[in-house]
Amino acid sequence: MRDGRDVLRVSVEVVPITASGRPHYLVLFERADRGTPSTKGRKTGQPPQPKGGRQAGGITMLQRELEANREYLQAIIQELEAANEELQSANEEILSSNEELQSTNEELDTAKEELQSTNEELNTVNEELHSRNDELSRVNSDLVNLVGSVQIAIVIVSSDLRIRRFTAMAERVLNLIPADLDRSIAHINPNIDVANPPQLIVESMDTMTVIERDVRDRQGRWYSLRIRPYRSLDNKIEGAVLALFDIDILKRSERSAQRAQAFADGLLEGSSEPVALLESNFRIRKVNAAFAALFAESAGQLAGRALAEVGGASWELPEWQADQARFTPGEALPSAKVKHPGKSGRTLIINARAVPAADSPDTTLLMLSVTGHGAPS
Repeated sequence: MRDGRDVLRVSVEVVPITASGRPHYLVLFERADRGTPSTKGRKTGQPPQPKGGRQAGGITMLQRELEANREYLQAIIQELEAANEELQSANEEILSSNEELQSTNEELDTAKEELQSTNEELNTVNEELHSRNDELSRVNSDLVNLVGSVQIAIVIVSSDLRIRRFTAMAERVLNLIPADLDRSIAHINPNIDVANPPQLIVESMDTMTVIERDVRDRQGRWYSLRIRPYRSLDNKIEGAVLALFDIDILKRSERSAQRAQAFADGLLEGSSEPVALLESNFRIRKVNAAFAALFAESAGQLAGRALAEVGGASWELPEWQADQARFTPGEALPSAKVKHPGKSGRTLIINARAVPAADSPDTTLLMLSVTGHGAPS
């Protein structure tokens, strides 16, 4: 090695060292003794000859290398111990995680069993729902056919007075159309003469009672309006049901009967002969003024009494002992005579006819005439 004009001899040694599994090299440079002859005049390429100083340097180098290896080994041991501790901690964590995974696996097995049980229950519920759906479809079909065939005007409204369903008869009677479904009944102009139908519906729902009214449509036909609360299966009021029954024939018959009764009453009161109307078992229903005067009693006192109790007369008539029902309407009963209890020398001639009234089929019209001494002309 040149140093200016001088040529120095340097000992170079390369020592291989393995650290962390990778190769390293320690390069040592040592200056030779100054008394060593220079390389001047030496053949090129001839290495210097080793001496005792080099051997001592080698020992020092080995000692240094040994000390470095010891320090490196100590560091490796410390790192290994730290790594072992970390591995032990990681192993403990893995064991804990394994236990947690095992517990989680058991929970998953339990959840799987519960899920399977729930799935079976859902299948059962699904089958029940299918069965109920089929039953509901049949009930709905029955209801549709019933609503379509019944000849009664029926309207079902909800608790907020909205129309839910109505029959075909209700379309004509109440002037409804299919578009009126889900409309408030307060917005409908019905074809019947009834005051404030929504108020009647609310009253029926609030009081939970049936409200009945006799109403007429615009053509003068009579109907019986019945408003009934709509009860659900759990007995809750969820609306109302309006039903209109045709009572026109009954109403007209009732009026005809009233007119006939008034006519009969007029004939009864206008007759100058004693006349009485008898119910079953010959109990007096009504008498005219002539009949009451004959026995010196008022018409009110005679009403409701048995004929045998009137005036002390002997009303035992063998021909009339049978029940009145054996006589056909309009048939004349056998005539009879009895003595007047209060008028000596007078005889009562009895004529009767079966005339059943509307409210009593066993009704008899009794007519009396007086004969004998002192009888009226």
